[in-house]
Amino acid sequence: MRRIVLASNNPGKATEVQALLRGMNIELIPQSFYFVPAVAETGLSFIENALIKARHACAHTGLGAIADDSGLEVEALAGEPGIYSARYAGEGADDSANNQRLLDELIDAPTAERTARYICIIAYLRHARDPDPLLCRGTWEGRISEQARGENGFGYDPLFYLPALECTAAELDTQAKNRISHRGLALRALLEAFDRDQRWKR
Repeated sequence: MRRIVLASNNPGKATEVQALLRGMNIELIPQSFYFVPAVAETGLSFIENALIKARHACAHTGLGAIADDSGLEVEALAGEPGIYSARYAGEGADDSANNQRLLDELIDAPTAERTARYICIIAYLRHARDPDPLLCRGTWEGRISEQARGENGFGYDPLFYLPALECTAAELDTQAKNRISHRGLALRALLEAFDRDQRWKR
């Protein structure tokens, strides 16, 4: 079984990734197990931040690492909150504060202008100096509802409305969400790459 570090301190994200990898020949270990300190996400894109986090975890553990950087892009806000999704209401802000700021920013936006998408970039590095990281992308289309609904998930899930399913992401159970979410799509692309290319099995 291959041991890989998950470069995240977000418990909701760790739960989702572990569920998606269940049954694979991978032992996914949260970086907190190795006391890996947080690293500043100084990149200007999801890709840059995912690579920063993965390389940092590799350097501290000597193991391969998976990191994802994900966020919400809202059309009416020119792509905000984007890479600042986790701290949209300020450093240390919780999900409730971030959701409230998003609602405040869209208070006058009609339904047609509330389209949004979740984006996830997953980076896998075999070691800290890996010159050829594996990058996978997943997107999830929806729109921002006018009020929060649902108790599941995390982040902006209570506001992320899925017209085809007539519910928010927070009203989906974990299994249903993992089948269609941005993170689920990116992780499945990662696993397909693992199966397709022998480099990632070393």
